[in-house]
Amino acid sequence: MSGVVMKTLLLLRHGKSSWRTGWTDDSERPLSERGGKDARRMGAFLGRLRQAPEQVLSSPVVRALDTVRLAAEAGGWRCPVETVPEFYSGSVGAVLDRVRRERDKIETLLLVGHQPMWSNVAAELVGGAVLRFPTSALVRIVLAVESWREIGRGRGELIWLVTPRMLK
Repeated sequence: MSGVVMKTLLLLRHGKSSWRTGWTDDSERPLSERGGKDARRMGAFLGRLRQAPEQVLSSPVVRALDTVRLAAEAGGWRCPVETVPEFYSGSVGAVLDRVRRERDKIETLLLVGHQPMWSNVAAELVGGAVLRFPTSALVRIVLAVESWREIGRGRGELIWLVTPRMLK
């Protein structure tokens, strides 16, 4: 595959959320203590692998943004974070449309969001799959594309799926 340009897409499901009272809307639910620990664990994992993202696109809800913040702190990586409302309430098509608008100089992109969306996005990119995607799970998909505009059904290869439990 010499000469083939590869893009890396990382999908991270937000950490386990707290169901304690104090929030009035689902989007305000914070991470639980375990969710925070797991977010840090996954961020540190990316840091150890030297696979830190160059850009993060995240759901705008509290638990997703806290997952990004804690993962980046633990992994020692910094990059711009943009919130994307469609990651919370949109469709697979809307997620892929946003990714297609990413700048081509970005080689590694991290998306942070929810289930069942992330399983559906991964399935679309690898041409069909059934993935168990627990909280804080992280997927790495490589795409043999020069431009994010080229992503679509079956254009990716699932390299790994890692859960916090696997890293204990």
